[in-house]
Amino acid sequence: MVYRWSRAGLIGAALLFVGCVAAEPPVVRRPPPPPPPPAPAEVVPAPPGPAYVWIAGHWAWRPRRGYVWVPGYYAVPAQPGYAWYPGHWAPGNGGYVWVEGHWRAR
Repeated sequence: MVYRWSRAGLIGAALLFVGCVAAEPPVVRRPPPPPPPPAPAEVVPAPPGPAYVWIAGHWAWRPRRGYVWVPGYYAVPAQPGYAWYPGHWAPGNGGYVWVEGHWRAR
C-alpha cells in the first residue's frame, strides 16, 4: 500500500511539473545602429604610473538612447610586452557593429 502511494505521489508531481511550461520571450529584432558620430576631443591626463596605457574613449550604442560617449581611462597591460588595440565601429549586418578592443602581444 505504501508503494502505491509513493508511486502515485511521484506521478502526480511529475504531471504537475509537466503542465508548467515557460513561454519563450518574443524576439525583438532591432535594426543595427547607424554610423557613430565623430569622437569628441578627449583631454588625456598624465598617467598614474609608467606602466599605464591610455585606453581612448568610444561611442557605445544604446537602443533607446542612441550613441553614448564612454570616456577613456588608464589601464595596465594584461602582460608585459602587450599592446592595446582599440575597439572600433565597423560596417556590417546592414549597419554598424562594435568590434571590442583587446590586449595583444606586440
